[in-house]
Amino acid sequence: MNQTKQRQQALASLSRSEPWDMLIIGGGITGAGIAREAARRGLAVLLIEQKDFAWGTSSRSSKMVHGGLRYIASGDYKTTLLSVRERERMLSEAGGLVNEMHFVMPHYKGKFPPPWIFNTLLRVYDKLAGKRYFTYFKKDAFLRLNPHIKQNNFLGASQFSDAVTDDSRLVMRVLDEAIHDGAQAINYLKAESLLTNEKGLVIGAALKDTADSNSIANNAQTYNVHAKVVVSATGAWADNLRMQASQQTEQTFSKQIRPSRGSHLVVSQERLPLTQAYTFLHPVDKRAVFVFPWENRTVLGTTDLDHPPLGDEEVGITSEEVDYLLTATNDLFDDVNLNREDVISTWAGVRPLISEGGDGKRVSPSKEKRDHSVWLDNNLVTVSGGKLTTFRLIALDVLKKCQEVLALDESVIQNNNLDSDQVFSNQIPTNPKFATLPKPLQQRLQGFYGLQLDRLLELAHDEDLAYVTDSNTIWAEIRFAARYEQVIHLDDLLLRRTRLGLILPHGAMTPLISARLKQICQEELGWDEQRWQQEIERYQNLWQRYYHLPAA
Repeated sequence: MNQTKQRQQALASLSRSEPWDMLIIGGGITGAGIAREAARRGLAVLLIEQKDFAWGTSSRSSKMVHGGLRYIASGDYKTTLLSVRERERMLSEAGGLVNEMHFVMPHYKGKFPPPWIFNTLLRVYDKLAGKRYFTYFKKDAFLRLNPHIKQNNFLGASQFSDAVTDDSRLVMRVLDEAIHDGAQAINYLKAESLLTNEKGLVIGAALKDTADSNSIANNAQTYNVHAKVVVSATGAWADNLRMQASQQTEQTFSKQIRPSRGSHLVVSQERLPLTQAYTFLHPVDKRAVFVFPWENRTVLGTTDLDHPPLGDEEVGITSEEVDYLLTATNDLFDDVNLNREDVISTWAGVRPLISEGGDGKRVSPSKEKRDHSVWLDNNLVTVSGGKLTTFRLIALDVLKKCQEVLALDESVIQNNNLDSDQVFSNQIPTNPKFATLPKPLQQRLQGFYGLQLDRLLELAHDEDLAYVTDSNTIWAEIRFAARYEQVIHLDDLLLRRTRLGLILPHGAMTPLISARLKQICQEELGWDEQRWQQEIERYQNLWQRYYHLPAA
């Protein structure tokens, strides 16, 4: 069955006569996590996303699954403890998708933090994790292994561990677990407005099909979908639906979300070869920044700036942010001299910070807490804030709040009874092709695709088991995504289902790559020459504007 028929079947399910138990608006990691926890408990769940799955913050994060070391410094041990435990859980359940990564903090004479303070924090960090990760390297031993680092006044370096992931694939993996347990998930379906009853209580949403960009403005298909509870998991856009719900009964409403932009640069491993991550303070404003290896490339990040109120458009890096990240990296690696010509791609995401100051101006974005909040407004449950690492805990808190609307079984909301439930199902693939693959690729594919891996291998042609140039991605992943993962546009395939648009030159639009992509899209998506050219033009315009360098 091709994608068009799959989508038609999915949309047909919207006309069911019975209301859904739960309608989740938002297809990022928070929405996916809620769908996963609700569906496994037998609820009839529909998740919708106005763009593509993980289109917003959840494909543009810093890729870190971490415990939040800075929370210890501020005395917030509870947040750190919960985050560290979730990190360890994900490392255990989703190896290949969530992988341990060593971080190094270099120390310099007269610079903050001194080794003794930082190392004390790391010992507490390890104690919360129940594992020993911390190591201190003296000057000479460290410089022998890290000759590129700035050596003037260097004292030594502290090493600790967190984890790294492909955030977009994490969303798809969690969504797949939810779908396996009976949830329905549809992308390019926008919640235009909330449906309410005579008391002003939210009972559903009016949805518009946005898959065909040509029909969005004129006569796009619409659906009125009813649900016993509606959950808004729209992240940085959360205030929009909350305002609608509050207006139904003239409740006073004040905006809570403070959008904060974090931007990143991608350069080649040849220009900045790393085997571990470095975290350090920016020489200008003393904010923590980092560089780390990811997908055979090196990533520089991140900024933390107030972002204007969001519309439906993409978010891109600014010229000032490019200079900011290059300055920081060149200050630490003083013989590397990175410049704009070294940048392969960029990405920028908007974090939904919960403002402590009401108007969001009392503290800098970096000092706002990363905790999540859950609100109930006329039967609309809204969640925002929080971290990638704690998506499971956020989902459980949302289910608790839904208890005030839905008559859920008490076991649904008891955290203590849920600690043994795995988020990720694991099974050994039976397809004989699996045994022929290199061990690192086996682990990666198991982490990325879980229960779907046999289906991916069954679909793969022999030539699809080869890597796409020097990436970690094989062609079979592209074919599988095109066939089964609701790919509507080329950017879905190159920026989220795979990350080839971020790690290959020109957004992966080189002649050889483009020709093979075209063949797969024609075979699996049924795109004719006209559609292919439309998608190429759309993708290249989008990539140049939002994933490449801005004008200097």
